[in-house]
Amino acid sequence: MLVAFSVAPSTTDDADGSVSAAVADAIAVVRESGLPHDLGSMFTTIEGEWDEVMDVIKRACEAVGKHSPRVGLVLKADIRPGHDGMLTAKVERIEQRLNSY
Repeated sequence: MLVAFSVAPSTTDDADGSVSAAVADAIAVVRESGLPHDLGSMFTTIEGEWDEVMDVIKRACEAVGKHSPRVGLVLKADIRPGHDGMLTAKVERIEQRLNSY
């Protein structure tokens, strides 16, 4: 499965409102998991089996929770059993179509 998620504290002590320190802690959890992932400006996409992906997301939320008593989480999942490597394959298929224009 692929899961695009965004996790951030609902409050911050930074004068400019930045949540980057908390988000960096969450992304460190994702990277340490060893699961394929893609970091974007608004969402991180992670690929793996249901239980392992959800465990990483839970731990990422816990990491952000150390920065704030309130955490926001947004998820979007593509659940497609029997398909691996979709993190890159889906993008490659679109690029192939675009190259034919």
